[in-house]
Amino acid sequence: MPRFTPLIDSLPAAVPFVGPEAQERALGRPFAARLGANESVFGPAPEAIAAMERAAAEVWKYGDPENFELRQALAAHHAVAMENIVVGAGIDGLLGSLVRLLVEPEVSVVTSAGAYPTFNYHVAGYGGTLHTVPYRDNAEDPEALLTKAAEVEAALIYLANPDNPMGSCHEAGVVQSMIDRLPQGAVLCLDEAYGEFAPAETLPALDMENPQVIRMRTFSKAHGMAGARIGYALGAPRLIGGFAKVRNHFGVNRVGQAGALAALGAQDWLAHVVAQVEVARERIARIAAAQGLRALPSATNFVTIDCGRDGVFAKAVLEGLVARGVFVRMPFVAPENRCIRVSAGTAADLDAFEAALPGAIADARA
Repeated sequence: MPRFTPLIDSLPAAVPFVGPEAQERALGRPFAARLGANESVFGPAPEAIAAMERAAAEVWKYGDPENFELRQALAAHHAVAMENIVVGAGIDGLLGSLVRLLVEPEVSVVTSAGAYPTFNYHVAGYGGTLHTVPYRDNAEDPEALLTKAAEVEAALIYLANPDNPMGSCHEAGVVQSMIDRLPQGAVLCLDEAYGEFAPAETLPALDMENPQVIRMRTFSKAHGMAGARIGYALGAPRLIGGFAKVRNHFGVNRVGQAGALAALGAQDWLAHVVAQVEVARERIARIAAAQGLRALPSATNFVTIDCGRDGVFAKAVLEGLVARGVFVRMPFVAPENRCIRVSAGTAADLDAFEAALPGAIADARA
């Protein structure tokens, strides 16, 4: 038998998300519409695709372990220094490194109940003690997070803004007020994966001198490169420098680096995708309203739909959609689990969703 550590031996096997591929294998057929993982069905910029095609011929080489060119471009884009940026294998990979830096057995960590489960997965893997606070009015609650963090002397606080799975966001002033009142010794991880879709006043100004804040961004969402697994974090040099002690130095692949570099320069494509997402969000809301359901306001590339009952009913609606070939997901903690979550899709994707939803609701009611 392998000699697992006592901590690992005590943990159950866990998968934060069941992939759509696993569900397709169970169904025995592909989904007609893939609207559950918040991917961008609009794809990467043509420039990014071309760059990745060129890089594929040189994939026999390891990627630059310093991610130099990409960090240089990101530094110019955000008007910060290269020392303020670390690149990783998506936000998921960066979260793992951050937790490894700050969390050990019995160290307290604070998040919202029902927020991004991969963060919780990393905290459990390093033995941290996870404390949660409830959502308030379909959004994460900065005041409750701060209060709990002070109470338990948390080393790390997680806040997604805009939020997944509810699609809500706080204005920059609210988040800045939270930053200004962080308990001593606590680091705030701001997950801004959906920032490109949010109103302009959502993201507070970057402050690269504050060692208590780390901002995480990704090429998976608006840039349409989820499969390339590439993201980055912004923070003070002392905090960012710690990643060099624990990160997987060859964890970002060469093709992804090339694609991200090209995507960063394709701002016209980014604006096109954001506009397409807005069109899709409006249509999803109309589809929901036609069936007597309520779409919540969204600052992301998905719409959370309140099914009007409880988690059992929402899960039945979800299962009805999946059975009809439409992949969606739902929040997993009450009372937010009364909802389903539908990613922005093409017109054809949303045609499939619109056709499937009435039957799924009828089955759930029955």
